[in-house]
Amino acid sequence: MPLYLLASLAVLTAAAWALTLYQTFSMDMPMGITVRGGMEGMEGMAGMAMAGIATAGWSVAGAVTFVAVWTVMMAAMMLPAAAPMIFMFAAAQARREQHVAIPTWIFVAGYMLVWAAAGLLVYLLVQFGSEFAASLDPPQRSTWAPLALGATLGVAGLYQFTSLKHICLSHCRSPLAFVAQHWRDGRVGALEMGLRHGVYCFGCCWALFAVLVAAGVMSVAWMLLLTLVIFVEKLLPRGRRFEGALGIALMGLGILVSLGTIEMPWMSR
Repeated sequence: MPLYLLASLAVLTAAAWALTLYQTFSMDMPMGITVRGGMEGMEGMAGMAMAGIATAGWSVAGAVTFVAVWTVMMAAMMLPAAAPMIFMFAAAQARREQHVAIPTWIFVAGYMLVWAAAGLLVYLLVQFGSEFAASLDPPQRSTWAPLALGATLGVAGLYQFTSLKHICLSHCRSPLAFVAQHWRDGRVGALEMGLRHGVYCFGCCWALFAVLVAAGVMSVAWMLLLTLVIFVEKLLPRGRRFEGALGIALMGLGILVSLGTIEMPWMSR
């Protein structure tokens, strides 16, 4: 079972990355705020958002497509860090009698449903943000874009030191404790466990992904960096020290971006 599960997760993660990279390089759908009606007059960071779904306005089809793309991207980025919890759930089920054991995919489905719901929230924020950006003159957008991005970086840095961050991370770092504390029997119970773990995972990482959304790009460099950051935070023994160092780095970068000292690095693909 462990070998089969490992191979399944590896194939699923690889497929998700392949689809995400295809999306990034060929379809030009933004995960961040854009301006409807074209990019004329936008400069610097405000002009780096890719034209696409956000510029098309509100639509059910647009929302569904956006959430689907977002969920695939989350699968690519989050499944490596979630692997220990998935293995722990599978191991617990393997010790049960066959007629009561629950397939692991139900737990994974609950986990991914949380990130799909987060994608819908991001879609709403992107649409409102795009409408607000469109209401500003080009010089105003050039002024406010670095301030908004710098503030997002600062909030993400500060969040690294909050109790909520520490609580969520403690659940993500201790799969055995999570299973012991939150075990539920049956298929519905497995789905509930996946949902609960997904909520804790979202609580760990929402601020980091807010930076990606605020930047308005699907940058491969940023996606790979965030995947590594989340993996280190959750799985390495010194993750707590890294957590604080990351917070300081994000706040420092936020100040520099807000002041216009530097532009957001790796804004391109």
